[in-house]
Amino acid sequence: MNESITLNYDVDSNDFTRAGEASSSVKRKLKLMGVDPDIIRKVAISLYEGEINMVIHSYGGTIEVIISTDMIEMILRDKGPGIEDTELAMQAGYTTAPDNIRSLGFGAGMGLPNMKKYSDDLKIESVVGKGTTVRMKVYIPKNIS
Repeated sequence: MNESITLNYDVDSNDFTRAGEASSSVKRKLKLMGVDPDIIRKVAISLYEGEINMVIHSYGGTIEVIISTDMIEMILRDKGPGIEDTELAMQAGYTTAPDNIRSLGFGAGMGLPNMKKYSDDLKIESVVGKGTTVRMKVYIPKNIS
C-alpha cells in the first residue's frame, strides 16, 4: 500500500444500537487488507472504547481513521461537555456515566485506560463546554503488514 486510506464515521449520542459500528467496520477493512491480527486487535479495542465513550458522554461527533503503511491513526472528535479532569478520567474505574448507562453494562471507567493500553500513542485535547478530541495511533512494524 503506497498511499493512505481515510475512513469517516458519524457517532450519535446515546445510540447504543449503532455503537461499535465504526470499530467493526475498521476491523473488517484491516482484515481484508491482510493486517496482522495483533495490530487489528489493538485498533479494534482502542477504537471501540473511544466510540463507546462518545456515545455515552458526548452530544455526538465524528471518527476519522487514517490507514497507512506504518500506522493506523484514529481521530475522535466530539461535541460535548468535555473532560473536566483528564488525569482523573484516566484512572481505572473512574466514571461519570450515570446509573442507567452502567445498568446497561457500560461506563465501568475502563474506556480511557484501555484506549491508552491498546494504542501506541494517545493524546487527549478537551475543552469543558465545547468537546474533546482524542488522537490514537497504532504503529505497524515494518516486518508486519
